[in-house]
Amino acid sequence: MDDIKKVGLSNPINPKLNITPTQATNDNGEFTKLLKKSIDELNQVQESSDKALADMASGQLKDLHQAAITIGKAETSMKLMLEVRNKALSAYKEILRTQV
Repeated sequence: MDDIKKVGLSNPINPKLNITPTQATNDNGEFTKLLKKSIDELNQVQESSDKALADMASGQLKDLHQAAITIGKAETSMKLMLEVRNKALSAYKEILRTQV
């Protein structure tokens, strides 16, 4: 038993990487601002689509083509936002699986 020596891993890994928690989170919230702005824009597009649908149902609509374009734009925007969400969740899960 005396022939077995300890493996030299007594030093923590983080000091060698020179990473501190403040460096990792020092992005000034740019991603958060971008995400909030995108969600607000999506909300506005959805509201205009809902208004176009309500106008179509009540017969107040004068331009059917513009309503169809607005509804299509809202649908495409929602699909894009869902894909962005799915990619973000996938990246987050991948980070959680990463071993340190």
